[in-house]
Amino acid sequence: MINTKLAWRSLKKNKLYAFINILGLTVGIASCLLIGIYIKHELSYDRFHVNADRIVRATMEYKHDVVRSAAVSGTKPGPQFKQTFPEVKDFVRTYKYPRVIGYNNQVFEEKNFLYADPSIFRVFSFNLIEGDAATALNAPDKMVITQNAAKKYFGNQEAIGKVLKIGKKNFTVSAVAETVPANSQIQFDFVVPFSLYIDMNGPEQWWTANNITYLLLNNKEDVAPLQKRIADYMKTVSQDELKMGAGHYLTFNLQPLTNVHLHSNVSGEVEPTGNITYIYIMLAVALLILTIACVNYVNLAIAQSSGRGAEIGIRKVLGAAKGELFTQFIGESVFTVGIAAVLAIGVAMLVLPLFNQISGKQLPVNVLFDPVILISLVVLSVVIGFAAGAYPALLLSNAKLSKILKSGFSFTSGQSVRKSLIVFQFVISIFLIISTIIILQQLSYIRNKDLGYNKSNLLVLPVDGKMLPQLGELKKAIGAVPNVQRIAAAYDEPINVGWSDGINTNDNKNVSVNAIPVDEDFVKTMELKLIAGSDYTHADVLQIDTTNQGKNHRYSFIINESAVKALGWTPEQAIGKQISKGAPGIIKGVVKDFNFKSFHDPITPLVLFLDNEMLYTLFVKIDGNNVPATINEIGKVWKSRVTHRPFEYRFLDDDYDALYRTEQRTAGVFTTFSILAIVLACLGLFAITAFAVVQRTKEIGIRKVLGANVATITLLISKDFLKLVVIATIIASPVAWYVANKWLQGFAFRISIQWWVFIITGIASLLVAALTVSTQAIKAALANPVDSLKNE
Repeated sequence: MINTKLAWRSLKKNKLYAFINILGLTVGIASCLLIGIYIKHELSYDRFHVNADRIVRATMEYKHDVVRSAAVSGTKPGPQFKQTFPEVKDFVRTYKYPRVIGYNNQVFEEKNFLYADPSIFRVFSFNLIEGDAATALNAPDKMVITQNAAKKYFGNQEAIGKVLKIGKKNFTVSAVAETVPANSQIQFDFVVPFSLYIDMNGPEQWWTANNITYLLLNNKEDVAPLQKRIADYMKTVSQDELKMGAGHYLTFNLQPLTNVHLHSNVSGEVEPTGNITYIYIMLAVALLILTIACVNYVNLAIAQSSGRGAEIGIRKVLGAAKGELFTQFIGESVFTVGIAAVLAIGVAMLVLPLFNQISGKQLPVNVLFDPVILISLVVLSVVIGFAAGAYPALLLSNAKLSKILKSGFSFTSGQSVRKSLIVFQFVISIFLIISTIIILQQLSYIRNKDLGYNKSNLLVLPVDGKMLPQLGELKKAIGAVPNVQRIAAAYDEPINVGWSDGINTNDNKNVSVNAIPVDEDFVKTMELKLIAGSDYTHADVLQIDTTNQGKNHRYSFIINESAVKALGWTPEQAIGKQISKGAPGIIKGVVKDFNFKSFHDPITPLVLFLDNEMLYTLFVKIDGNNVPATINEIGKVWKSRVTHRPFEYRFLDDDYDALYRTEQRTAGVFTTFSILAIVLACLGLFAITAFAVVQRTKEIGIRKVLGANVATITLLISKDFLKLVVIATIIASPVAWYVANKWLQGFAFRISIQWWVFIITGIASLLVAALTVSTQAIKAALANPVDSLKNE
């Protein structure tokens, strides 16, 4: 039983140490709380579905010259696997694509627009507030919307039966779903039947992969045997149906739904995914901060022990047993941690908005009062109380009465333990600081590296099928706006090209490539560097022949250096050569390799092919002068010529930065907690120094009487502590190098870790520690020796 009166009296008696202990533990526990709710949220993805343990995603794997994997698949796997394998109970195909929705003479571009099989509401647990799941998508003109969408379009009116317009087609709202939870990989505000997607893209097929396929299995144990059966089945399909050559194949891998968010390693993800590595990093950072706080507690408890000799001696004389003393000291530790835990909840509530900003989440305050979180907090507090208090409690309770009465309470091992713990604290702090610097260096490298194209001052605008016939006129009108330098169109942005394809030569050499359909102005607008051949011209556009159902179609290609190397040519040799991508075409130019994917991926073969139909993105290059006015003028042109959709734009460099949002959040977390770590370590060092000064008051007084000056005494007190920081730097540096180097291996393009990072961090830590120690040391050196010797 904890004697709270004695525990409270002990805290009041040592206010400085109590303040530092409670502050450190509060910060440590608050850090664990915040990171805990973040991790809980990340681990909860898609687990709210009743069938979560029986749903798998079928991801595509194929090989031409190299093996590639993608989250997307063709439209055929779902229905074919249900028909072929008894283990498959149902399937759902989804395709997410922004659409412009009209209602009441207003239009809005909706990014959370989903095509899905009607089975989506049987397989997944997306609850319908109104409407029947069995009939919600059983007709091509039906649409399901979420609560948020209903509120946006209809206010407080009844949504069922209302009509929304997409293009020329009217859709009737047949059901209203609850707002999709944030921890769902499938996000939507509008759902229409997947059959509409089939109608737009032709019959079901294995290839032309744009949609996500989910399978609902009869039993969760069916995953492994079904995977083997699919692999065997697709070997036959690859050879007999798809006529793929020897060594080439198409297959599908089954990924449990609950693994998708944190364990996906395929390209083509529709929604942003997390990374289990960063979960481990966040957890490690929280535990390191908490460890520093606990080390402070242990250190200060040991330091204070000599002042409790009289108390322990009297209690032992009065008959207190070891167990009673141990229980009291452990009780004091748990009491202190309990106060810190209560304060930590308040601190977590206050800083949650900032934490949400750093982590990119929108976690509400009430998650802090989730029963699981509160129970975990209580357990954590008790564990910390025992872990931090055990050693001091054992030390104090085992002290011999005769020794206490004779010479007071002291022990020789205390100094070495305290020094070891100080080193440990600074090892953690220096490790976090070095890691933060290297992460920030890598992010700076990503931001500033020459990508091979110019992403600055590029507006990105959407293009749809209705705009295509007048796209040339729209480009001319926007191009006439002052400060607009160039304008081009392409299938997608060049920052993360997802289109996978294959090309072959006349001698049957096959090469897997990424591809982008572009117009004749793309190379100039992006400022790609031509190293051989020439750019597209309008004459090349006029030669595109799509008559006779495309049988007369001829491509015109510009390829990158990597594609040239894969084909076995030099750039000059490639010019004029014929290659085929479904249809034949001539290589007109070769561009220098540029980064068309994340820096995590190496540059691979890429083909730019001239097209005038699959151009869904417009790029407007402006000169950067008076940007708001330029955008305003472009908006006027847009509104006068594109009346069916709103003027919504973004900047290409913003989309590029979004590729590295996870790394940016990690840098934010490391920066924040590195500062906390060094502050907590210095607080502990400050308190330990203050205690050491008190213990050496007589010595300092005598030295001053004998002629020691302020600098000498300051150095005397400081040097032992500063040696510990140097030792910590020596220990932390190789550990930080190893961990940071492992992290950097995840980037195909990365910095080299520089030696000066470790030197600068060590010097900075030494200076901060010196400043911390010197405040107490100088105070002691300036004290009147007469007072200190008189008191002694």
